[in-house]
Amino acid sequence: MTSARITSNESPISIGETGPTPLGSLWVVMSENGLVAVEWSQSQAEFEAYLVKHFKQPLEHNPDKVRDPSRELSEYLTGKRRQFTIPIDWSLMRPFQQAALQATFAIPYGETRTYGELAAQIGRPGAARAVGRAEATNPMPLVIPCHRVIGADGKLHGYGGGEGLPTKEWLLRLEGTVLT
Repeated sequence: MTSARITSNESPISIGETGPTPLGSLWVVMSENGLVAVEWSQSQAEFEAYLVKHFKQPLEHNPDKVRDPSRELSEYLTGKRRQFTIPIDWSLMRPFQQAALQATFAIPYGETRTYGELAAQIGRPGAARAVGRAEATNPMPLVIPCHRVIGADGKLHGYGGGEGLPTKEWLLRLEGTVLT
C-alpha cells in the first residue's frame, strides 16, 4: 500500500485493512485519539484521496495501529462481538453530527431506534431529517451502528454501506433483530 502525504505539522492518521470479512475487506483509519473512519465501498486510491481532503493530515500505513479495530470489526461481523471497545475520535465531527452519532452509538446490540426518537433524545424533536443526514455521513459505520436506525414506519430507510438496504438488513439479522 502506498501512503498519501500532504504537508502538515499534524500527527499522521493511520490507515489499514481488516482482511476478509463477510462484507469484504474494510479500511480502518485511526488518529492519535481513536477511530475516525471505517469504509468498504471505495477503492484504496479513492479512499486515501477522500481522507487527505477531509482530514488535511498526512496518512501512514500502520498495521499495528489498526490491528485492534480490525480484529473487533472482524469479530463483530462473524457474530463473536456485540460491543466495540475501540476509542472513537469524536473531535472531527460537527456538534450536531456528534450528538446524533453519540446517541446512535448508544443503541444496544439487536435493538433499533427511529430517526425521530434519536432527534428527541438529543433535544431536537423536530430534527428527524437532520438526524438522517448525520447518519448518512457517519464516518464509522458498524462501530457507530447507523444500521440500527429505522424509519418511523418501522421500515428500513437508506444505508450507504455495501449494497445499501440489503446490507443494512443483513447487519440487523446478524444481531437477531426481528424485522417486520
